Parts: sequence; structure tokens; C-alpha cells
Amino acid sequence: MSIHILPTSVVNKIAAGEVIERPASVVKELVENALDAGARRIEIQLGNGGADLIRVVDDGCGMDADDLALALVGHATSKLTSEDDLFDVRTMGFRGEALASIGSVSDVRIVSRTADSDAGHEVEMQAGVQGEVRACGAPPGAQVEVRNLFHNVPVRKKFLKSAATEMAHISEAVTRLALAHPQVHFVLTHNERKVFNLPPADGLAQRIGEFFGREIADNMVPFGSQSPEVDVEVHLRERPLRAQPRADARHRRGLRRADDGGAPAGLLRVPHA
Repeated sequence: MSIHILPTSVVNKIAAGEVIERPASVVKELVENALDAGARRIEIQLGNGGADLIRVVDDGCGMDADDLALALVGHATSKLTSEDDLFDVRTMGFRGEALASIGSVSDVRIVSRTADSDAGHEVEMQAGVQGEVRACGAPPGAQVEVRNLFHNVPVRKKFLKSAATEMAHISEAVTRLALAHPQVHFVLTHNERKVFNLPPADGLAQRIGEFFGREIADNMVPFGSQSPEVDVEVHLRERPLRAQPRADARHRRGLRRADDGGAPAGLLRVPHA
């Protein structure tokens, strides 16, 4: 058998196998893109545990028609320009693989508009085949819609768990991102039912209280360190709390705890590096 170069569609599906493990992986990649775009409000809408629908809407910087034409192309990114940038990465992602990988195993539609543009644009990709960029009405920011995840990779779709299990993984991923970015408004809905709505918080302590309750937040001792290179914020629990069941479903949905009491023993946040 002779050596040959793999088609782009095969390359993207191989990359998807590395980047996209389950719906939670898609949500994580899309929300990180929104954060890199400077979004102050991010809404995640899900259907059937993310298998049928993942829609992430943000109010970030948005993309123009030229950027949209490249957004779904592998290794196309706005976050690196030279190899020197690899030693000064200040974004959540930078390789330019996520959207191309997602588009190769689902049906993707991106609608976006920059703040200084009078009109938005949209582009679609179905099972790895990209369409033309078209003009459309849109608010500033971006909306990325992913439908029918793994529909063209039956073996991957077969190994998806129940909607409840996939939703638990998504909720945990969003929780981690919301805790790391308390200044951002996060909204998460599943099957048109609101899971949580977190307005911008004054800081990590307030966001901890929104997720885990005021008693736990008040029981956390904050530590921090600042330098020109990196800021580090740590909240450690001062004393153990009595284990107790939680009535609020938000506290039960996919949050991994550090002990039997259901509350984190500590949280580490690095605002920027």
C-alpha cells in the first residue's frame, strides 16, 4: 500500500475524535470561543442532552464575512500569527481545530455580526461540507448552532449516554467556566427549561454563593497573589460542613464535589496568564 495524503474530511473526523468526545466537549469549545471574543453574556441552549441541539449565543466581538468564510476551516485561527505567539498564549484556545472538527460530525450554522457592521452574515456546514457565506440580519456577537451531533459517525453516536448523563457533563463544564469567569452572565437551558441564570457577579465569592449557597461561600477563606505575569485567586474551605441533601436541582446536576458533604473543599482561579 502506497503512502498518500488523507482527504480533509477524514483529517477533520480524526481530529473530531480527539477534540469532541461528547456534547459537553462541544459546549466547552464554543463557550471558550465566546469568552475569547470578549463576551459579557453567554447563553447555552440544549436539546436532548446536546445530542440534538447545542446553541451558544454571545455578545462578543463577532465576525465579519471574511472571518466567517474561514471559521470552519481547519487550523484557521485569529489567536496566533507566528510561532513566537506559542510562548505568549492568552486565550482559552488557539489551534483552530474545534469548529472544523465539530462541523465534520454535525450540522453547524454560524450567524455573526461585528459591532461596526450594519448587517450580519451566516455560514453553514453539513457533515463537513461548507456552504457559502450569506448576508442576514443579526445582533452584534455570534450564534453557533450545532445539530445532530455524530449523525454521520454512528459508532460515536451509539456510545452517547442518556440525555440526563450528557446533561450532567455539560452542566459541570459550564459550571467550571462560570466559576472561572464570574464577571460574565451565563444562562443555561435544556429542552427549553432553565437550568440556571447567573447574572454578572462582583467576584468569585459571590459566584460560589450562587452555585453552592451562601453558607458555603461564607465558609471559604480567600487567598490571592498578583504579579505582572499572572494573577492567582484561591478560596479554601475553613471548616467541614455537615453533609446534607440539596433541594435545588442546580446543585445536583453534574457538579463533582471534593467530599461527601457535596461542597467543594477549595477553588482555584487564574484570571489571566
